[in-house]
Amino acid sequence: MNCRGLWATPSNKLWIGTAVNHKQAGILAWVVGDRSAATFQWLWQIVKCWHCFFSVTDGGKVYPMFIEEGDQIVSKTYRTRIEGENTRLRHYLARLHRQTLCYSKSIEMLKCSLRLLLHYLKYRTVLVSA
Repeated sequence: MNCRGLWATPSNKLWIGTAVNHKQAGILAWVVGDRSAATFQWLWQIVKCWHCFFSVTDGGKVYPMFIEEGDQIVSKTYRTRIEGENTRLRHYLARLHRQTLCYSKSIEMLKCSLRLLLHYLKYRTVLVSA
């Protein structure tokens, strides 16, 4: 598992925590919130079921509360997959890389945008009802 934050505004700092498998493309799980233990706990409930041998993180302060000592690797070298996924999210969702008046700052709109994009990137289709 790799974890990394993406999006923040000066008044409303949000963190998009993502979990990926370094051997395959795509984001396996994600959460939007602040960098608190309560936010990460939701993501950790999913990730811990995968019984990973180790987790690669950016060294956030809350990770040691969930990841056992010796199971966490803090390294930029092993985080190339997550950085690639972050770049891909920023490429497709302009709201993640630029502060502008053109995009809603709503958390719900951000979540919907992420769901739609991740579905499209995985299945290469978006169903539209007529």
